[in-house]
Amino acid sequence: MAAQEPSPPSSLEGNKPGFPKKILANNLEDKHLCNSCQKVLRRPLQAQCGHRFCSFCFNKIVSSGPQKCSACIKEDLFEEPTSILKQGGAFPDNAARREVEALAAVCPNEGCTWTGTIKEFEASHEGNCDFMIILCPSCKELMRANEQERHNERECPERTLNCKYCKEPFLLKNIKAHDEICPKYPMICEGCAKKKIPREKYVDHIKFCSKFKAPCRFHVVGCDTSVEKEKIHDHERQCSYEHLNLLLHFIMGIKLQLQSEKTKVAELSRRCQELELKVSTFENIVCVLNREMERSCTTMEAYNRQHRLDQDKIEILNNKVRQLERTVSLRDLSIVEMDGKMREMSAATYDGIFVWKISDFTKKRQDAVAGRAPAMFSPAFYTSKYGYKMCLRIYLNGDGTGRGTHLSLFFVVMRGHSDALLKWPFNQKVTLMLLDQNNREHIIDAFRPDISSSSFQRPVSDMNIASGCPLFCPLSKLDSKNSYIRDDTIFIKAIVDLTGL
Repeated sequence: MAAQEPSPPSSLEGNKPGFPKKILANNLEDKHLCNSCQKVLRRPLQAQCGHRFCSFCFNKIVSSGPQKCSACIKEDLFEEPTSILKQGGAFPDNAARREVEALAAVCPNEGCTWTGTIKEFEASHEGNCDFMIILCPSCKELMRANEQERHNERECPERTLNCKYCKEPFLLKNIKAHDEICPKYPMICEGCAKKKIPREKYVDHIKFCSKFKAPCRFHVVGCDTSVEKEKIHDHERQCSYEHLNLLLHFIMGIKLQLQSEKTKVAELSRRCQELELKVSTFENIVCVLNREMERSCTTMEAYNRQHRLDQDKIEILNNKVRQLERTVSLRDLSIVEMDGKMREMSAATYDGIFVWKISDFTKKRQDAVAGRAPAMFSPAFYTSKYGYKMCLRIYLNGDGTGRGTHLSLFFVVMRGHSDALLKWPFNQKVTLMLLDQNNREHIIDAFRPDISSSSFQRPVSDMNIASGCPLFCPLSKLDSKNSYIRDDTIFIKAIVDLTGL
């Protein structure tokens, strides 16, 4: 005899609710329905009251303790204790299971022509149907399973491409930014029109290109002509009259400046003579004052002797005051240090989630544009009390490729007290968000650390090099009317995935 086909593992585990009603090819009968989810029974259990439930549904009902059977209440058949559902109070209904698994079935996914029994559907087709609707993990678009490969290769806006010049990977949406910095990107010489010059070799090319136009040597005196290197001597011969004329005007200008300087020197000389006369007058006055000072000195000596006695007493008191000041200073330092630690502890979080409130946004943005304070650091936060120590760094006028166009946001790994107990390099997924204060459309970017980067190794100084998103948010979104800035305040949120910690 042929061996009986085993039930699929998913059914044995009972980890799914019932089958959808539209799976049945024939008319639906109430006896095939679960009394909880109202779908076709999957791995049916029969309670003491006689009602049937999916294994998954029954375990879900009794997971929080004994419950009254809703079907008994609805049919006005409630009777204790048989109508009380509890753990271990139901048994597998194999007869009902065989009856359900033998029912004719069709695939519920639109466009699929599969037919068979419910048992065959569960064993080989469920979860493997090409017409099943799935979610793209990158762009979150819905598609059929048989379209996933094409979507990943051709349509997904979040897919990764390799540069055809330098072979480095980049996201499709960053193709323009990559072309602007690609060292192998082909350039065209403006002089000789040579094509396909790698960007990294372009500067060396124009140094020796005889067709490349360079400014005339007389540009410092006003010649604004740009000439090819091989024709520079012809230009200087042909324009010698114009160059001499420009040089003459330049020299005449210097001469006028010298004449003006001579006038200023004469004026200074006159003032010096006046000052000499005044100095002579003051010298006579000083002589008179010196004689007065000599008489005063005698009086002052007497005062000085008394002053020295007083000074000795003051010195003794000063020493006591300095000793007290040192004691107070040490106390003040301790208080300041404790104050700083208290502020840091009050701002810190220990679950990998941190919300940074940035007030006075307009002033701080102006300071960033003016270069007075281009970057700001957030308070430190942690993945746990003895976990990784981290902070955020923000450029309100952008940094690097985002300077002047984007708000740049970076993640920084800091040196912590428990680093020796942690796993390095840091390898947790980081999500950065600019919060919409209407809770509608947050700006979100996320990345997983490059473990070969020094930014994610164990810190040897107070903090590692920042790593993150130079193009995090276009400044145009913040300049117009928006819901990200309210009361001149924005909120930045960071989430560190704690999986594996």
